[in-house]
Amino acid sequence: MEFKNGLENYYVIRGQKKMQFGFTTGSCAAAASKAAAQIFLSRQKIEQVDLMTPKGILLHIKLEDCIIEEESVTCAVRKFAGDDPDSTDGIVIYAKVKKSNTPGVHIDGGIGVGRVTKPGLKQPVGEAAINPVPRAMIAREVESMIERYDYEAGIDVEIFTPMGVEIAEKTFNPRLGIIGGISILGTSGIVEPMSEKALVDSIEVEMKQHVAFGEKYLLVTPGNYGADYLREHMTLPFERNIKCSNYVGETIDMAIDLGVKGILFVSHIGKFIKVAGGIMNTHSHNADCRVEIMTSAAIRCGAGIETAKKILGSITTDEGLHFLQDNGLLEKTMTEITDKIQFYLNHRSYEQIKLGAVIFSNEFGYLGKTSDADELIEKIRLQDLELKNNR
Repeated sequence: MEFKNGLENYYVIRGQKKMQFGFTTGSCAAAASKAAAQIFLSRQKIEQVDLMTPKGILLHIKLEDCIIEEESVTCAVRKFAGDDPDSTDGIVIYAKVKKSNTPGVHIDGGIGVGRVTKPGLKQPVGEAAINPVPRAMIAREVESMIERYDYEAGIDVEIFTPMGVEIAEKTFNPRLGIIGGISILGTSGIVEPMSEKALVDSIEVEMKQHVAFGEKYLLVTPGNYGADYLREHMTLPFERNIKCSNYVGETIDMAIDLGVKGILFVSHIGKFIKVAGGIMNTHSHNADCRVEIMTSAAIRCGAGIETAKKILGSITTDEGLHFLQDNGLLEKTMTEITDKIQFYLNHRSYEQIKLGAVIFSNEFGYLGKTSDADELIEKIRLQDLELKNNR
C-alpha cells in the first residue's frame, strides 16, 4: 500500500498541469524532533509521525531512520518539495534529542545547519540558522511529548543534515554570513509550487479582476511584508491590494495593456531599493545589489569612505540603514533613493501611467515615498469611496 503524506489533495494548476504541494525543511525538523522525543520518552519505536503545520494542513511523515541509544534518540525525515524546484528536495533532516537538566526545550544546530556570523538576520550571531517559525514548531512538538509523558526534566534538540554542507554552497547563505550549512526555513510548513510564468499569469488574472470591478488605480505590494504594513500603517483599502512578488516590470507592463491609470507600490526597502538601480525583477537570482545601491546613494549624499565601507559590509538593508542613521544621512539618502525609484518606474512605463511607491522597513518603519505617491494615495482613496457608493 502506498504511503500517503496528507498532501495528495493539495496542488495548484499550472499550465493545465497539477503541481503537488510539498513540505519545508522546518516541517522536516519539527517532525523529526517530535518523533525522536516520543521514542526517547516512551522507549517504543515508531515508523511515522503526524505534524500539524501552521498552514493548517496535517502531514503524515514517514521516518527515514531512527537510532535509539541509552541517552539519546535520533530520527530522520526526508524533505519532499512536491513539484517545486528546490535545491533541498530529497535532503535528509535529522533531530537528536537527549535529556537536559534545565527545564524546557533547547534547540541548536549541528553539522549541515548554518551558523549565523553577522548581525542583522532573524537569529543572533552565534545561533544556528533555524528561523523563528521552525523553532516554534520544534519547541511545540517536543513540549507536547514532554506533557504527554509527564517528563520533569528538559530536552536538548540538535538539528543536523550532513548533505547541507554541500547544498549551502549553492545558496546565498555564505554571502549572508551563514556559514557551514543550510537554513531551516518555512513560515507555513508547506511548499507551494509556482513557476515564474505561472506566477506572472496569476498576477495578470488578479489584475484583470480588479480592473473589471472598476479600479483604474491599483494598490500593489510585492509580498506579505508590504501587505502587513499597508494593513497596519496606512489608511488605504487593504483588501484591494495585489501582490506582484518580484515582478515589478511585468506588473507595470500588464497594467498599461489593461488601461490602468496608476499604481501605488507599498514595499519593504529590501525589495524596492533594487528598483532604484533600474532592476525590475527583484528576485535575488537576478540581482542582489541592495547595499551597493544604498552605498552609491549615500556617497551622493556626502557619505565618507569609512561609512561607505560599513554600508557595503552590511548583510541586510536594515543594517545599512543603521549606518546611515548613525551618520545623520538617513533622510537625505532615502530621498535620493526614492527619487531614483521614481525615475526608473517612469522609465519603464515611458510615463504612460502614473506610478509611485511608499518605502518602509520592519525595523525603521516609514522611510520615504516617491514624488507621485501622494497623488496616487489620494486617487486610490477617492476611487474606494466611489466604488463603495456604487455598490
